[in-house]
Amino acid sequence: MTFHFDFPAEAIYPSQRSPVMAKNMVATSQPLAAQAGLQMLWLGGNAVDAAIAAAITLTVVEPTSNGIGSDAFAIVWDGGRGSDSDNDRAALHGLNASGRSPAAWTPDYFAQKYPGAMALPIRGWDSVTVPGAVSQWVALSKKFGKLPFEKLFEPAIRYAREGHLVSPITATSWARQTELLRDQPDFYRDFLIDSSSGRRAPRAGEKWILRGQAETLEDIAATNGESFYRGKLAEKMAAHAQTLGGAMSLADLANHQADWVGTIHQDYREVRLHEIPPNGQGLAALLCLGILENFDLRSLKVDSVESVHLQIEAMKLAFADAYRYIADPAFMDMPVAALLNREYLKKRSALINMKHASAPTFGIPQQGGTVYLTTADANGMMVSFIQSNYMGFGSGIVVPNTGISLQNRGYGFVLENGHPNQVAPNKRPYQTIIPGFLTDRKNNPLMSFGVMGGHMQPQGHVQMVTRICDYEQNPQTASDAPRWVVNNDGTVGLEESANASIDIPKVSRSATAGSALKDGLQALGHHLASAEAVNFAFGGAQLIWRLDDGITVDYCAGSDHRKDGMAVGY
Repeated sequence: MTFHFDFPAEAIYPSQRSPVMAKNMVATSQPLAAQAGLQMLWLGGNAVDAAIAAAITLTVVEPTSNGIGSDAFAIVWDGGRGSDSDNDRAALHGLNASGRSPAAWTPDYFAQKYPGAMALPIRGWDSVTVPGAVSQWVALSKKFGKLPFEKLFEPAIRYAREGHLVSPITATSWARQTELLRDQPDFYRDFLIDSSSGRRAPRAGEKWILRGQAETLEDIAATNGESFYRGKLAEKMAAHAQTLGGAMSLADLANHQADWVGTIHQDYREVRLHEIPPNGQGLAALLCLGILENFDLRSLKVDSVESVHLQIEAMKLAFADAYRYIADPAFMDMPVAALLNREYLKKRSALINMKHASAPTFGIPQQGGTVYLTTADANGMMVSFIQSNYMGFGSGIVVPNTGISLQNRGYGFVLENGHPNQVAPNKRPYQTIIPGFLTDRKNNPLMSFGVMGGHMQPQGHVQMVTRICDYEQNPQTASDAPRWVVNNDGTVGLEESANASIDIPKVSRSATAGSALKDGLQALGHHLASAEAVNFAFGGAQLIWRLDDGITVDYCAGSDHRKDGMAVGY
């Protein structure tokens, strides 16, 4: 399928970035990680090798968003080169490497330890589920990789042992999180530096070295991940948990496994969006697009009040269902197929009032701080890859002398009795991180993409798809455009550039992405709230679009100006 992309001589949004086009491509949120992935392609590796190397490197060069103790998901278009492909017939694969809760995490465990609490702890060992990122590296390499597993670690190990210069946006995030993690001694011990004024975050351009992290990565590489779940590193994690009163045990770590789960999808216009099934929140993006399918969005001018209002209202309806139903699939009380039923989504779409904002609740169908990267190679393989600590550095727990910072994904559970996402032993919580993949309706590959950033992620997926498919914007332009976000309390955040009086070519002068949008949405009853700084509230996108003329394969990539990263290729 060929889209008529707009490739203007001048960028129409303020970032001024141009799309990158090549036969082999890597797009990440940090330049050194992008180059690590590209290096693997130069060495004869494929897109999976590139993705794993970039992901491992990101644990070192962007520790503010992910780490060795992260969770992860991936979608892979194998290009007919997977180990289980049938006669080289290409296929799409979904991998869920998120971890489960410790066996001791019963509702009574939290009721007794935190009487009267309305939510799980946000920091500390009682927010940590089994970290799954390492298992994703292993599973992807085993199924699809070409290069030796140890080779993929070399750039990350070098940066951890010899140091790297901290990039600007990462430095800003590091300093912000230092204030939030003041009560976490592990974080202060291992992820701050000494200065005349006390412990502080490294500044932009300062060299950061963490040799213990290099040794950990060497151990993981040498043991093919076994040390992390059943060996020396697992013993260190379990011992640290016991020392601090946590529940994580050697058995919890040893019982972890990454699961090949396929994908779920929703058709929209001429394309099909694929997401990982729950426990991830990709279902929310599918619900939103299924609702928008009942409207002619492309007839509304891009960035106009009407277009943004319609998308916000569809997103609010999608989140209402997502927060009610998404959980570990073994515990869900509503099947995904019922939620994605065309007639159900049509009924949900009828709840949208184009003249006024709403506060929807969930429906009842008839039953029947994260890093994202994407890679692609000249042989047609494409990878959509995401890993995350959840909230920046995550739990604040760092296993001594290892550089293993642990996620706080346990906070994604709820304590409400009977809710499908209620905390329980050996259970996966609601996950915010979601890789996306776009095909045509015949399942031919079009784009691997993602938008990191908590509950912004499904909203970002929707905004990328609608901008490309309804408004014919190329991947970089779609990424550059100002974003909106529906907050957890139902208020709406508009990106700073969306509140400025800027004149954007090909955008309606009567409803530009400036003050007219803000005023128009407020007139419709939307409650606007000041959002965080642009670089953190509205996520970071990485996108690779496949340009396939039936003879050769090329790609067009975009990388978000809200992050330090870049798209690179050859």
